[in-house]
Amino acid sequence: MRHDILNADKILPVDTLPLEVAVVVPTLNEAANVEKLIEKLSVVLAGRGWEVVFVDDNSPDGTSELVRRIGRGSRHVRIVQRVGRRGLSSAVVEGILATAAPVVAVMDGDLQHSEDALPRLIDAIAGGADIAVGTRYVAGGGIGEWDQDRARMSRLATRAGQIALGTDVSDPMSGFFAVRRDAFERALPRLSAIGFKILIDILASSPTPLKVAEIPYQFRTREAGESKIGARVIAEYAELIADKTIGRFVPVRLLKFLMVGGLGVFVHLAVLRTILGTGSAFVTAQTSAVITAIAFNFFLNNSFTYADRKLKGWRLVGGLASFYAISALGAVANIGIGTWMAGHDERWWVAGVAGVLVGAIWNFAMSSALTWRK
Repeated sequence: MRHDILNADKILPVDTLPLEVAVVVPTLNEAANVEKLIEKLSVVLAGRGWEVVFVDDNSPDGTSELVRRIGRGSRHVRIVQRVGRRGLSSAVVEGILATAAPVVAVMDGDLQHSEDALPRLIDAIAGGADIAVGTRYVAGGGIGEWDQDRARMSRLATRAGQIALGTDVSDPMSGFFAVRRDAFERALPRLSAIGFKILIDILASSPTPLKVAEIPYQFRTREAGESKIGARVIAEYAELIADKTIGRFVPVRLLKFLMVGGLGVFVHLAVLRTILGTGSAFVTAQTSAVITAIAFNFFLNNSFTYADRKLKGWRLVGGLASFYAISALGAVANIGIGTWMAGHDERWWVAGVAGVLVGAIWNFAMSSALTWRK
C-alpha cells in the first residue's frame, strides 16, 4: 500500500525501490522551509529510491521535532539531531555517514538551491563523475537577486579558493552538489570539516584528483528564515583555506594561538606602561600586566582559537584557572630554556626567541589537552 503521511492533507508515496540517493540537508532554524522542501524533493526524485537526511543543530525553532513528526509517516524522511555541536561542514559529514546511499547530494534547507537541478547532478554521477557541482558561474547559472557587494564578495572568495587550492572548478564554494560515496570516503580522513564550505574541503582533501561535472542552476531568494552569512562564515572560510594550504606544515590552531599571544604582548606592554605612569613600582606594574595579558589571551583564545570547544558558564571559571597555571609553568620554561642557551654562549636574541617558542608551544599543547580538551 502507498500511504506515507506527510501531514493531514499531504501524501508522500512509499516505494520499494533500492536506495539510490540520499539528500543531506544541514539545518539551523529552518522549520518554516522543511515541508516545502520535502514536497519539492518528492516531485523531482519520483521514480528513484531516495531519502532525505536532515542534520539539525538542535534548532530552537523546533526543526528537529517537525522532521521527526514527518518521518513517522514517511520512510523517505530522516533526522539526525546534534546537541552541543555546530557547523555546516561537520553536519554534512555526519549526514553522509548516517546513510547507506551510494550517491549523496547536499543542499541547503532554505530553498535557495533549485531542486530542479538535482536529477541532473545525480545523473552526472551515474555518467561517471566522482562529484557533480551545482554552479552559479557557468552558462545557464546565476546568482539571482544578490546585490553588487555580495556578488563581488562571492567572486573574490571563489577566486581565492581556486588559487589557493589549485582547482579550476567554477564554483568551489557551492553548497549544492552530489558525490559518489567512495569518492567521499577517500577524502574523509583528510577533511578539515571547518565552517560552511564542505565542497572545497572535499576537493582539496581527495588523495587523487576527482572527476568533476558542473551543472548550472539559478540561485533563488530565501523565502523564510534568516541568512546565516556573517563575519563568522568569512573567518571560517579563511581558516579552511589556511588549513588546506599551510595546515599540512603547521597546525592552523597553533598559528591562531600564536597570533593571540602576539596581541597579548601589546596588551601586556600597554598595561605595564599605564601602571608605571601612576608611579607604581615595577614589580607591581609587571604583575598586573602579566595577570591582565593572560586573561586577555584566555578569553580571545576561547572565542577565536578554540571556538569549536568554547567554554561557558562555570567551565569558563575553571578554564581560566587552568590557563593561569599552564601559563605560569610556560613562563618558567621560557626563562629556563633562555637562560640555559644564554649560558652556552648563544646570542642573546637567539636564547630569547628559543625561550619564547618553548613557552608558547608548552602553553598551546597543555591548554589544548587540559583547558580546551575535547
